[in-house]
Amino acid sequence: MSGANHGTAVNPFKQPKAVFAVAFACIVSFMGIGLVDPILPAISNQLHASPSETTLLFTSYLVVTAVAMLITNWVSSRIGAKWTLIAGLVLIVAFAALAGSSNSIGSIIGFRAGWGVGNALFIATSLAVIVASASGGFAGAIVLYETALGLGIAVGPLVGGTLGEISWRGPFYGVSVLMAIALIATVVLVEKTPAPATRTSLTAPFKALRHRGLLTMALTAVCYNWGFFTILGYAPFPMDLSPIKLGFVFFGWGLFVALFAVFGAPWLQSRLGIAKTMYVNLGIFALITLGVAIWTLNKPVLIILVILSGIVCGVNNTVTTQAVMTVSPVEKPVASAAYSFVRFIGGGLAPYVAGRLVTAVNIHFPFYLGAIVVVLGMVILSSAHNLLGQAEKAQAADAAAALHGRPEQVAAELELEAEERAEALSGDAD
Repeated sequence: MSGANHGTAVNPFKQPKAVFAVAFACIVSFMGIGLVDPILPAISNQLHASPSETTLLFTSYLVVTAVAMLITNWVSSRIGAKWTLIAGLVLIVAFAALAGSSNSIGSIIGFRAGWGVGNALFIATSLAVIVASASGGFAGAIVLYETALGLGIAVGPLVGGTLGEISWRGPFYGVSVLMAIALIATVVLVEKTPAPATRTSLTAPFKALRHRGLLTMALTAVCYNWGFFTILGYAPFPMDLSPIKLGFVFFGWGLFVALFAVFGAPWLQSRLGIAKTMYVNLGIFALITLGVAIWTLNKPVLIILVILSGIVCGVNNTVTTQAVMTVSPVEKPVASAAYSFVRFIGGGLAPYVAGRLVTAVNIHFPFYLGAIVVVLGMVILSSAHNLLGQAEKAQAADAAAALHGRPEQVAAELELEAEERAEALSGDAD
């Protein structure tokens, strides 16, 4: 049976204004991830910092983001989603400006950590707000969220490269100004949300990780993010390009992330199912990372491979996020916080480890390690066949519920197809 109809019936961009306000803020927020890529070499040179020290701009930001994820639901369940979004945005505006005003690598690293706290409050809550407020089903909301992520990651390096040509401080000030605009949009357009009737405990994310499906997907994401952030955090150094040229390289990469998050991931999943899409995608990413390891010093090949890696990043972001939010039996905000805590730890440590390994071994070794870790993620994923089948059934049911005005047999076919895939995956596991 063809799955061509799966996931294509609902327009994810037909949403209430509040969803677009949060999505715009998401774009600016995610700019912070790729913003520093084009200016890493400039910061390293002008502040007399080693590449290993400079990669701590990623590590402090992402590790603190990961740890702060654990308190996001505790905060939002007490003050409400809108005030949590506002608090996160205020912190990002302040710490981005402070980073731009710094005169040492240590202070920038510290302010990036503060930026990470705001980022955590915003990211976890924004996903929950978009999912809760979006029309057209859960899958459409995730696609919209990943679109914002992709656009932010794409535009971030371009803004960083353009402003970085003037000064390495420019990108930090730029994000501060844009986030201030996003803050105003959130205050004006997002309706006030009351605090939930039930308050979330600080231990809720840890308890959520007891669920095998959530833990398995999170560990797979750690492995994927290790390879992803090894490339994102260290590839700019061997490229040896100006900030604006680095900005265009990572803009191309981010553009692929956005396009394949929105169009590629649903197309592949409708034809291959969740499990096969993830295996194929991780396999290709492992090969690309291996290619980066082999041709690290071949600048044209390195640039092409880095840009192409955006394809698998986009597919992985959408498919994995949908799957993890579906298989988790806990509330979506708690699942998001627990999942993000685990995966961002891997993303935060990878660039720093890469810098240390370059010093200890050679410039190729971190990327070889990245490829191996991605393959390890495929091995971990193989233990979750049944769970992925269940996720596909749940997503098919959600898509069926969102098919307003479509014949009932179409929804029935979607559910039947998902059941058949679930049974096939169960048989493979046995």
